[in-house]
Amino acid sequence: MTSGIPGAMIIMTNQSLYRRRVLLAAGALLAQTLCGSFAAAQTQDYPNRPIRVIVPFAPGGVVDVTARLLTQKMTERLGWSFIVENKPGGNGFIAVTQAAKAAPDGYTLLAAHTGEFAVNPALFANVPYDLDRDFSAITMISDTPMLLVANAKEPYNTIPELVAAAKKEPGKVAFSSPGNGSVNHIAGEWFAIEAGVKLLHVPYKGGAPAVAAVASGEVPLGVVAVPAVMPHVQSGRVKVLGVTTSRRAAYKDDWVPASESGIKIDASNWVGLFAPKGVPAGIVSKLQAEVSSTLQQPDVKKRFADAGAEVGGMSSLAFADRIRKDASRYKDVVKKGNIKPE
Repeated sequence: MTSGIPGAMIIMTNQSLYRRRVLLAAGALLAQTLCGSFAAAQTQDYPNRPIRVIVPFAPGGVVDVTARLLTQKMTERLGWSFIVENKPGGNGFIAVTQAAKAAPDGYTLLAAHTGEFAVNPALFANVPYDLDRDFSAITMISDTPMLLVANAKEPYNTIPELVAAAKKEPGKVAFSSPGNGSVNHIAGEWFAIEAGVKLLHVPYKGGAPAVAAVASGEVPLGVVAVPAVMPHVQSGRVKVLGVTTSRRAAYKDDWVPASESGIKIDASNWVGLFAPKGVPAGIVSKLQAEVSSTLQQPDVKKRFADAGAEVGGMSSLAFADRIRKDASRYKDVVKKGNIKPE
């Protein structure tokens, strides 16, 4: 005769396991709901104190001016409070690393440009930060083409004429840039590679002396920023041969892209906004939406156009994809052009 107790124990054990699973599932669902509610509350309440924006350059530079213009207009439009903090030096490593280590609460952001996220990884073997590991790309703020310019006395007036002249004297036609390893330098080398010519690079200590060298005739060519060169273009000392982007600028459609002459380059100097990795997705989305809306204000678009830039505002995913593509292309140019950092 067998006892009924073991069977009853099995039934009770199964019931206990079932109840435990139900309780665990309910607990997980409750935790998920509470976390979601907390994240939603965080986003709705954001920001409730000043937002710090770290800039890897001294006051007065392109990134600094861009960050201050954006934050000023967002304050006017939304009432948000910002503190722009300049942390120059170390090829941007100091500022970017500090931003990467900040608390992921949305109250420390980074305004940076092409150099920090597309050029540095192409030039340096050991960059102490990584876009995908350390940051969420919020959006692009502005995008500025570089100009390929020549001294007014040079015989070439178009990109095809320049290419023809450079092919006659390989390595003798020189171009200036704001420095060795700058995005301007990379754009110039990329142009030479795609055009099948050899140009001589002459680096200067900044954009102003690089432009002055072309205006004075010290070097025949320059790959330079729009704001720095425009006074010399307007005075007739320098002429614009074309732009380094693949399309015409919306605010100046008579500048011819090199791509229209069959030279497939697309290099520009963008400025973007970033958050440390781990900032809630809702806050990143809110920042992207509000930055984009601010950039579409007519007075803001005009301010950027006057400085030779187009406004950004693209989605976070599109911006991150753009950065990766730039970094990959610049790395290829750096290798082919044997470009070394200073």
